[in-house]
Amino acid sequence: MQWIIFMLLLFISSMEMLTQNRWKKQASAGLLENCTGCVLCSEDNGCITCHHRLFLLIWRDGIRQYGMCVHTCPPGYFGVRGLEVNRCTKCRSPSCESCFSRDFCMKCKDKFYLHKGQCFRQCPPSTTVQPGTRECQETCEPGPWSEWSACTHEGRTCGCKWGVETRVREVPGAAREEGAACPALLETRKCRMRKHCPGGE
Repeated sequence: MQWIIFMLLLFISSMEMLTQNRWKKQASAGLLENCTGCVLCSEDNGCITCHHRLFLLIWRDGIRQYGMCVHTCPPGYFGVRGLEVNRCTKCRSPSCESCFSRDFCMKCKDKFYLHKGQCFRQCPPSTTVQPGTRECQETCEPGPWSEWSACTHEGRTCGCKWGVETRVREVPGAAREEGAACPALLETRKCRMRKHCPGGE
């Protein structure tokens, strides 16, 4: 009698293991396409842990959160490498297409202009759109011209022919640091030497 009970329990245990294995196979087959690159994957939430070189991208669909392992983060996200997990983190600004950090944008979406890591609908005052890009560049507004220098010829202020005189204007330090494209800061013009050099040179 004990032998029959033992055989019956063994049969039931085998059936349970077979059912569990079949369920695991079905679950893993269904998840395989959604769990590429995953070390650990959930049927409801997708990837939980990724292989070391991949980034974990988590997005929300309503109240549901879903994970995916990717080689590079998509537009609107930037990659942050960590000791345990590499994550794709969303740029704070919705008008930012790619960012270096949460608050520093590197490229803006269409209809926006980039200036100092931020996206604007229009370039801020004292800036202008850089040709060929959607970036704002500081405009250069030099100060007033200086007086014309003395008329010189080959470094001397005397002579019997024509010489040149120059004038300059300064640019505020901030505009220089920004690398703004400035108009001419030095001008020269031809001038008549007004006095002869001693010795008739």
